[in-house]
Amino acid sequence: MIQCDSLVKIYEMEQHKVMALEGLDLTIEDGEMMAIIGKSGSGKSTLLNIIGGLETPTAGILMVDGKDLSSYTEKELVLYRRDKVGFVWQKSVRNLFSYLTALENIEAPMQFHPGTSAREKRKRARDLLKAVGMEAHADKFPSQLSGGEQQRIAIAVALSNQPSILLADEPTGAVDTKTANQIFELFHKLNEEFKITIIIVTHDMALADKVERTVLISDGKISTEKIRKVSLEELQCLASAAEFTHEEYSVLDKAHRLQLTEEMLEEAGIDSNKVRIEVQDGKILIQKE
Repeated sequence: MIQCDSLVKIYEMEQHKVMALEGLDLTIEDGEMMAIIGKSGSGKSTLLNIIGGLETPTAGILMVDGKDLSSYTEKELVLYRRDKVGFVWQKSVRNLFSYLTALENIEAPMQFHPGTSAREKRKRARDLLKAVGMEAHADKFPSQLSGGEQQRIAIAVALSNQPSILLADEPTGAVDTKTANQIFELFHKLNEEFKITIIIVTHDMALADKVERTVLISDGKISTEKIRKVSLEELQCLASAAEFTHEEYSVLDKAHRLQLTEEMLEEAGIDSNKVRIEVQDGKILIQKE
């Protein structure tokens, strides 16, 4: 389980400070596949980097399987990134070595596990190629593969050391809609097969609507959560009726604060920073002043 408790991340620039996360709270269950969405600069990639051990929060606590990552030494963080987390990035240059074949790219992270024999590494690499549907491309270099094929290999590379968490930052951002759907189907298959926790940062709402849970980050905090009410198979039959397949919730943080989206404010005709709040018959009513 991943638990984010009041995470704060501040970047110090030359003349000012930027607060990327402002007390973010989030719990992600083991084996869950979920999406994180938000505008550029909302903090979603920062959150992914913190979960992946690439950055440390300025304040707050991140617990992974009951352990506080802030207590890790640099060596322990290296082992955490090596053994616990797999990464898939939007750009293939961050995922693959151009001078290695697909098979060799998958084997590369395994070299940091000296206790594994060369035969075992080769077998696992071929098994992963088969799992992502790329066994026929084992000896091809990245330049000989399409964008979608490169991402499939990148996913296999991310799984090479058998991580329990897979982090994907805009994995479909550089491919067409058909390929994006194929990549999502692959994520779904791997989630079912390996029971791995998959967290996807995306701008692709079509992809976000297919996972069981989508969280919206706004101004460094979780604003809303969207929960899928039907199975993936039912969703595919009702592709044009997303409003009937998901339930959207606003999220209260630990300080009981609530974020209202721009769409909510516009629909309610609220254009000032003051509102009237009343409790009537067990309901909280928010009205413009």
